[in-house]
Amino acid sequence: MKLLKELCETYGAPGFEDRIREIYRREMAPLVDRIETDGIGNVIAIKEGSTDSPVKVMVAGHMDEIGFVVKHVDDNGFLRLSPLGGFDAKTLIAKRVCVRASSGEDLIGMIGSKPTHIMTPEDRKKMPTVPELFVDVGLDGPAARETIEIGDSVTLHQSFSQNGNRVTCKSMDNRVSIYTLIEATKRIDNPNVSAYLVATSQEEVGLRGAMTASHRIEPDCGIAIDVTLACDTPGAKPDEQISALGGGVAIKVHDSSSISCPQLVRFCRELARAKDIPFQMEVLTRGGTDAGGIQRGGSAVPAITLSVPCRYVHTVVETVDVPDLQATIDLLVEFLNRAHEVDLSY
Repeated sequence: MKLLKELCETYGAPGFEDRIREIYRREMAPLVDRIETDGIGNVIAIKEGSTDSPVKVMVAGHMDEIGFVVKHVDDNGFLRLSPLGGFDAKTLIAKRVCVRASSGEDLIGMIGSKPTHIMTPEDRKKMPTVPELFVDVGLDGPAARETIEIGDSVTLHQSFSQNGNRVTCKSMDNRVSIYTLIEATKRIDNPNVSAYLVATSQEEVGLRGAMTASHRIEPDCGIAIDVTLACDTPGAKPDEQISALGGGVAIKVHDSSSISCPQLVRFCRELARAKDIPFQMEVLTRGGTDAGGIQRGGSAVPAITLSVPCRYVHTVVETVDVPDLQATIDLLVEFLNRAHEVDLSY
């Protein structure tokens, strides 16, 4: 879990993924034939097949985490934020953030709010909104403006923790995918497949990296690795569960960005059964993954998502089950070692 800890604790808001790129290149360099980086910041690690016409498979996992940019620094040094990705504002109150300042410093700040002691009854009933929140970095106005520029990136700040089989941190969404791509690459051994393992940029703001990478690669098929909602917690009805921690890798049927290729769904399900890999089926009615971007590639690409169940998505306590993560790695390896056998015809 040392690598996953490093990935999760490293900062990388959409469009500001440079530190994750460095880790991905470092880990992938000994494992692949070459690494390319495109103009939007995708990192494409390529493990070539050796047959005359290997099947080209794109695997995408997004590097970015939900974050913000600074949009205003007031006279007292407090920051206002513009979101990059989807937030539930009530989960942000009293959280720590990291401001990656243009000065080169990483400044730890606090998201502040009015104390309950001075709230009116109307204040207590009102849900906060992101524009109402402010960040206190402990600097006065002149010092803050000298250190921080409009447009500097901001991400949530939280340390990694493990309790038994459960690990929790910020940005499990989607650093588990980067971890999965790296670990799976160590076990790929199929001369009939060329694997294009893409750490994508800017997924949280519209699947942008996956779409541009798919246009560039023009794969025969694609797989997105991401988290999915594990609503196996008090207050959720059984039909709202989506997935459960400890249930294995989730094979996605559809979400709001893509309908998984039925042939790929069947193939992955049969592989999981044949190899005794724990799995569950996933239907997510709201939310999307890089599979939606892959499908929209220039050659109209059949795609699917393999998901790691995750509790408390888009918070600083995102939680996954290590055996579920291992099942995701195992199924991805089995797929890449058999991908040339898939019949994708309609």
